[in-house]
Amino acid sequence: MKQDNEAELAPPARPAGLLARQRILALAHTGAVSAATPIDPGQLQPASLDLRLGPEAYRVRASFLPGRGTSVHERLNSLNPERVSLAGEGAVLEKGIVYIAPLIERLALPAGVSGAANPKSSTGRLDIFTRLIADGSDAFDAVPEGYAGPLWAEISPRSFSVRVREGTRLNQLRLREGGGAVVLDADALRARHEAAPLVDGALSVRDGLIVHVGLSGEAGEIVGYRAIKNSDVIDVDRVAGYAAADFWEPIVSRADRRLVLDPEAFYILASRERMQIPADLAAEMAPIDPAIGEFRVHYAGFFDPGFGQGRDGRPSARAVLEVRSRDVPFLLEDGQPVGRLVFETLADAADELYGAGETSNYQHQGLKLSKHFR
Repeated sequence: MKQDNEAELAPPARPAGLLARQRILALAHTGAVSAATPIDPGQLQPASLDLRLGPEAYRVRASFLPGRGTSVHERLNSLNPERVSLAGEGAVLEKGIVYIAPLIERLALPAGVSGAANPKSSTGRLDIFTRLIADGSDAFDAVPEGYAGPLWAEISPRSFSVRVREGTRLNQLRLREGGGAVVLDADALRARHEAAPLVDGALSVRDGLIVHVGLSGEAGEIVGYRAIKNSDVIDVDRVAGYAAADFWEPIVSRADRRLVLDPEAFYILASRERMQIPADLAAEMAPIDPAIGEFRVHYAGFFDPGFGQGRDGRPSARAVLEVRSRDVPFLLEDGQPVGRLVFETLADAADELYGAGETSNYQHQGLKLSKHFR
């Protein structure tokens, strides 16, 4: 009888899923997410937290993972790093160089809570390769359940040298409760699409929602951009401060609706379909089957709840694709599959959707460069 009463009094299990903005804020209030400099409300996205660079970075000769039982600091010291101060006006991080920077935020996660990171949208569109590293980790961008310790960012600008400073936000963290991800399968995606469209065309599903590249347009219409080599330094914290023509070569539509990717060139393209993320879900762009093509798509993969929701309830935003061919020229054709959106449930409804806050720079986007360009 006593056991029955205890079972009746036990608190109900919390639903598994990604933590929304208000839950992340609650973790900050308890110290599970902490920072030497108080967390700014602008860091909180509907289902993620922007992370800030600390007062210094270290230039290193190679990327690394610390491995189990080893801290990032220990592994870093073994590489004889060169310290770079990010205080005040900050410093220029040179393209092609790898840097490791401690982040202002650190974690003391409760049992059952884990994390995953990704570059911010603006970071990916500047071709800044960045990954999160945690102590003892054998995987990038992953924070194990119950992790307690500092966070670090690996940063490697690829197309442009960039100026950053203490407090610059390059990547973001999602927190997940209840172990593994609660991902929608093909049947669930089809049901959600029937109830309210996820995309504005036919739904294509294979381990997620398939995203296709858009290369068609009227004669002379811009369908993409290619980064110009040897451009000036970009200050990552300077919004609308640069003329796009100084950094990007526009790509116009062709009659054959094709584009040949040059090896190691960087492109900004867009999906053919417009999409929207329901209020109770979040999504992440994941790689398509590598057997389909030798190119990398979408460095910055988080899509927040509310992204692309049109006023008429229809999908209103295209996914911007950061594309880099690898070793050989590669032919892309209009409508070719280039990625997949994996949808995951939220543990609780977000108290603010993407598009409602001041930091929603890409809500109804078509093909769009980062916020740094006029």
